[in-house]
Amino acid sequence: MGLIFLWAFFDKLLGLNYATTPDKAWLAGGSPTTGFLQFGVHGPFADFFRSLAGSGLVDWLFMLGLLFVGISLTFGIFMKLGSWSGIIMLFLMYLAVGIQPVNNPLIDDHVIYILVIAVLMMSNAGAYLGFGNAWRNSRLVQKFYIFA
Repeated sequence: MGLIFLWAFFDKLLGLNYATTPDKAWLAGGSPTTGFLQFGVHGPFADFFRSLAGSGLVDWLFMLGLLFVGISLTFGIFMKLGSWSGIIMLFLMYLAVGIQPVNNPLIDDHVIYILVIAVLMMSNAGAYLGFGNAWRNSRLVQKFYIFA
């Protein structure tokens, strides 16, 4: 899951020619949220999400969120905060696409990703599949448990 978020971050940042072309990359002056927020939103919240398109603050929050969640889930550090951040981001994307599944008549991929992240968080996967134990035993986390 972390690599999915990191891939999205680097594709939007550099324009790796998958979801984002090089001329629309963030580093080339493009907005990482405009395309989706202008053309990909549907349903009852579409007007609200369209109003966010092109906002510098929204672009920064989205990109920092992708990076943070990606690093958190990939390396098993900040797992609770990273997991909750990822769940919130995915839920907002789910609301933006209109709550009705587009690619599957039963369930949307955002919901599946939310469930996977919740399982990773509740199973303490970072301690077993990442640097979670070393992170949890560091002086910073011992002093400020909020970083766990």
